[in-house]
Amino acid sequence: MTEVKDAMSEALRLAREALSSHDVPVGAVVLDSSGAIVGRGRNERELTGDPTAHAEVMALRDAAAGAGSWNLTGHTLVVTLEPCVMCAGAILSSRIGRVVFGAWDDKAGAAGSVLDVLRTRTLPGRVDEVVGGVRADECAELLTDFFGRLRD
Repeated sequence: MTEVKDAMSEALRLAREALSSHDVPVGAVVLDSSGAIVGRGRNERELTGDPTAHAEVMALRDAAAGAGSWNLTGHTLVVTLEPCVMCAGAILSSRIGRVVFGAWDDKAGAAGSVLDVLRTRTLPGRVDEVVGGVRADECAELLTDFFGRLRD
């Protein structure tokens, strides 16, 4: 579990980095089977104008580029916010076996709160393990502060 806590620290660092481009503060990392970080991403929709530039997608792209393959079987995705439907689809497509996330997303979450796309048996793939709520308060606080400033 120590590797996950370290990985969540890096994901939180990336989430804070997203603030510099006025992106929603979400960060993600991909760990290989030994627990080493092999992919990093943060939300970059505002920065790039790309609607698919969510932290999870960016981290999956980075990991796949490093591995030279889209198939990330045996890898773990650690992200500060519960994945949305788009990201859940990308996770399934990459064959990621484990997803760990921080804050729950009660509006758009697709890993157990609103939907559970990652473990839907009727889809062609599924994630073996989903762990939510890791450092949830810290992850949620970043988002609450961000959206609070937008409203002010």
